[in-house]
Amino acid sequence: MLSADLFKETFSALLMNKARSGLTILGIVIGIGSVIAMISVGQGATGTIESSIQALGSNLIMVTPGMQRTVGSQVRSGWGAAQSLTLADAEAIADEINTVQAVASEVAGRYQVTAKGSNTNTQVIGTTAAYPAVKNLEVGEGVFISDQNVSNTSKVAVLGPTVRDDLFGEDVNPVGQTIRIKGAEFKVIGLTVSKGGTGFSNQDDRIFIPLSTAQRFLAGNEYLTTINVEAVDQSSMSVTQEEITSLLLLRHNIADAQSADFSTMNQSDIISSASSITNTLTILLGSIAGISLVVGGIGIMNMMLTTVTERTREIGLRKAIGAKKKDIGRQFLAEAVMLTFIGGLVGIFIGWLASFIISKFGTTTEVSSLSIILAFGVSAAIGIIFGYYPARRAAGLNPIQALRFE
Repeated sequence: MLSADLFKETFSALLMNKARSGLTILGIVIGIGSVIAMISVGQGATGTIESSIQALGSNLIMVTPGMQRTVGSQVRSGWGAAQSLTLADAEAIADEINTVQAVASEVAGRYQVTAKGSNTNTQVIGTTAAYPAVKNLEVGEGVFISDQNVSNTSKVAVLGPTVRDDLFGEDVNPVGQTIRIKGAEFKVIGLTVSKGGTGFSNQDDRIFIPLSTAQRFLAGNEYLTTINVEAVDQSSMSVTQEEITSLLLLRHNIADAQSADFSTMNQSDIISSASSITNTLTILLGSIAGISLVVGGIGIMNMMLTTVTERTREIGLRKAIGAKKKDIGRQFLAEAVMLTFIGGLVGIFIGWLASFIISKFGTTTEVSSLSIILAFGVSAAIGIIFGYYPARRAAGLNPIQALRFE
């Protein structure tokens, strides 16, 4: 049988039972559509997390306090609870490690902020003039905190766009206005450019003030919550991280690295860990959606077995006039593959449409060519796997018994 004849016969056979073929295809459509939509959500989440981490800075290494140990006991609180990092540590890192490009110390905390009858609860970061360069931060209006502001303990502030919207309204230039943080009055000297983000990772919902001002009027102590270090290039990040660890262990008189009262996080490691988590989540979502594909495949096998039974006399007649076993088998296998192929095409469109609708609700999605190719491959494989047994059964029928079948 020629390929053109096979295609014509297959198409005609499926059109003979349009409703049954349509309902059978529906299972594959739902399965492929679900896989495409779930993978797009997972890949979208991966891209969002990676871009958020990249926006934190370039070649960034973050040093944070370690666990708080209670004197005379083994009880320890969580990471970041200890007060172990000081400005002297940051200055030592900048002065003694050659692969360090810049260092920006940080004291952070959440406070209630008021201005002209409006108020908001936001993160206030006390830092130095190097912060914009280290954390890829741009100032849209006014200026950022200067070294002079830090040395003079100036009560000045730079607002993020979200804070500006909450306190003064959208598109209002807040430079020159005053705000109150923990009872102290600050003059606004700048407004940062939007970096995006949501919830606690919203990098626009922040206020920046001089480090010395934050330590004196807000935190009430000399300790730091983070030391942000920018390495000279990507290749030197691991070496820089190791040298920072060695330097701080020496300064804190700690012999065993396992007992360090600080921790260092490499930006590449954070991206790698986040990508690993989201990839696992994507595989999990795709696997759950893939179960519906298996159900759809079983539906196709059920339909094909019914079709073989209904067309037993036709099979017998074809064999009686010279059709070979492989011709019968190819025909029924082609019908199964065509069902899954059509289901795969419609499913890809449904999956893309679902992904588009989900993105309209604020969730980032990404339909990649790899997921489409994978969907095509899976749908074809299901057609072959679940169509093989009915095709083999049809090909193995005895022509005489098939002609006698009632």
